Amino acid sequence: MVATAQRYITSAEELRGVIPAPKADSLVFQKQIPRLDAHCRAFIEKSPFVLLATASADGRCDVTPRGDGPGFVQIADDTTLYLPDRPGNRRLDSMLNIVDNPHAGLLFLVPGVDETLRVNGVARLTTAPDLLASMAVKGKKPLVAIELQVEEVFFHCARAFRRAKLWEPDTWIERSELPSLGQIIVDQIKGLEVTAADLDCSLAESNRNLY
Repeated sequence: MVATAQRYITSAEELRGVIPAPKADSLVFQKQIPRLDAHCRAFIEKSPFVLLATASADGRCDVTPRGDGPGFVQIADDTTLYLPDRPGNRRLDSMLNIVDNPHAGLLFLVPGVDETLRVNGVARLTTAPDLLASMAVKGKKPLVAIELQVEEVFFHCARAFRRAKLWEPDTWIERSELPSLGQIIVDQIKGLEVTAADLDCSLAESNRNLY
């Protein structure tokens, strides 16, 4: 329930008055490093899923999921990563943002592991033929890849995942507890001349064509 009388924080000073800063020599700052080490590399190589955060030139933020086989994000060196852009809805929200504002962040997840890896840096888009060929799956190359020049990287503690119990199957809901995506689209877009069942069939077919 939202409180009826809000008091908003509007400055860093106000915020730090509520939540004091860690000590300058705290591990929360010391653990931030400027390049990928062996631990970061190992985590990325085992990660099949990453969240990509970008923002437009006017500051409108967006986060998109990226997933493939473990290690699908290529590590070129200690400060360079490459993400293949697999077929999707062609909105290109993230890539259009990168063209206008190259600052981007990645959050790597490994199923069953409560810690995550945060990587921030500067992104750009590439169509280098050899790179795209190295990212081919089932003979299909991505059309574009995202390069990230790493500026900072650090591991994030497990508390959010522990509170959420994200990897504990007995906390997972039955899929039937939420409507299908087809039903949601029909409800949200009034006047569609298509049924939820038809949309679900179309989406299921699309989901079978991953590459």
